[in-house]
Amino acid sequence: MTDNHRVLSGEAMPAMLFDLDGTLIDSVYQHVLAWREALERAGTRLSVWRIHRRIGMSGGLLINALLRETGHEITSKDAAHLQKWHAEAYAKLASQGRPLRGAVELLSHLAKSKVPYAIATSGMLESAALP
Repeated sequence: MTDNHRVLSGEAMPAMLFDLDGTLIDSVYQHVLAWREALERAGTRLSVWRIHRRIGMSGGLLINALLRETGHEITSKDAAHLQKWHAEAYAKLASQGRPLRGAVELLSHLAKSKVPYAIATSGMLESAALP
């Protein structure tokens, strides 16, 4: 049995795991702009290309990588503020995200075919929730 199957009642059954941002939803630029707003609120100004190349990392890793690049030190309290401010900024932009081509049809097909699937994200739950 392969890793992409689960056992249900003695039968192997396929299961799928999808990443939300950039795989199912085109939300990369909304995240870039939200991180820029959060960082600027904290007094750090960065070009969007610096932020963009870090998208896909968890928020904590992204913050650490960007601030290490600029020479800024960050406390866990600062990181928590940045995460919160990113979530607030992203909430204003989230409705602009669009499903990527074929994502809705794929998930619909899996549901009709009774193939279990899960959607994962390294983002905060508030950023992943439907509006």
